[in-house]
Amino acid sequence: MTAPLNPVVEKFVTALNEHDRDRFYGLLTEDATMSDDGVERNLAQWTDSEVFDSNGRMRIEDVVDGGTELVADYTNTRWGSMRTNWRFMVRDDKIFRFETGQA
Repeated sequence: MTAPLNPVVEKFVTALNEHDRDRFYGLLTEDATMSDDGVERNLAQWTDSEVFDSNGRMRIEDVVDGGTELVADYTNTRWGSMRTNWRFMVRDDKIFRFETGQA
């Protein structure tokens, strides 16, 4: 059985899947950072390209590390479907960093 998600991470996944930009960015600190496959990315440019402009969706397969790490089937119109790892760093009910990459 998959462990429960951290509440902030759960809200992030829901906002991403519902393409709710305001709610999505509201869960991030103003100085939030991210990486994709180990490469630092501009968070706004990456999320526009990989999530909002390409109908990104995440289907969670497994959750570990207290609900802050997960494996998901990630699908968008740019790349299709791929198995991905996600790791979130949360402080004061906000995500200050997330890292993703192919699993």
